[in-house]
Amino acid sequence: MKTINQIQELKNYLQELISQGKSIGLVPTMGALHKGHISLVKKAREENDIVVCSVFVNPVQFNNKEDLEKYPRNLEKDSLLLEENGCDIMFSPLAEEVYKEEPTEHFSFGALEEVMEGKQRPGHFNGVAIIVSRLFDWVSPNKAYFGEKDFQQLAIIKDMVKQLKSPVQIVPCPIVREEDGLAMSSRNARLSPSAREIAPKINSILRKSATMKDSLSFSQIKTFVVNEFKLYKDFELEYFEIVDDITLQPISKKGDNGVVGCLAVWLDGVRLIDVQRYY
Repeated sequence: MKTINQIQELKNYLQELISQGKSIGLVPTMGALHKGHISLVKKAREENDIVVCSVFVNPVQFNNKEDLEKYPRNLEKDSLLLEENGCDIMFSPLAEEVYKEEPTEHFSFGALEEVMEGKQRPGHFNGVAIIVSRLFDWVSPNKAYFGEKDFQQLAIIKDMVKQLKSPVQIVPCPIVREEDGLAMSSRNARLSPSAREIAPKINSILRKSATMKDSLSFSQIKTFVVNEFKLYKDFELEYFEIVDDITLQPISKKGDNGVVGCLAVWLDGVRLIDVQRYY
């Protein structure tokens, strides 16, 4: 595996490969890699000649300085994991390399960014779009791989690709979970042992709510989920919404599109998200 830290070196190296007709798969990450990330790398490995994984904690998508400072980082471990799992290039630039000047890009995603994560984290998705659009420009990938746990982010990236008329194919990949059901996340490493023990309740509450989809209204299911989290004093539910899986708008009944439940919850000072598909 080749490790590259400079943008121009990355572009030059990849242009040579592209000129040879090689297909490129990109896995954008913020590091602290786990099996969820590796599942994206493996999918990219199956579908492309060259796999590029970016490892970069993107400061412009954080609207909470403390969250940025506490975000886990372990580049040495990440490098070993990527090499063991078939990555060809790890791109791990410094923030000073990526943002030599203050970024001026501004993306508008309309109603897609006015709910859930976008509502709770103003400016977050503009920051995500800035770094992903730049990665697409530098890497020129044929395909890019994103996990469905970040469901709203996935919708935002798809919309960004349409806005930019980008040829990159976005490949959604299933959520990877721990054996006890907790969605894999780099943030899980920040949980205390006692918090980690209770964290799987997030998924179990969502799964239980899905068993009620044919007997209760979405409004009743939402009430059930909110009340379930109130039973556990360690959780602070930030939001839970049942939404159309294309528009991401809250819905009261099933329409033509799929239906997913999305939530964010605080546990032990750590913000965790998860998704449950209903239809």
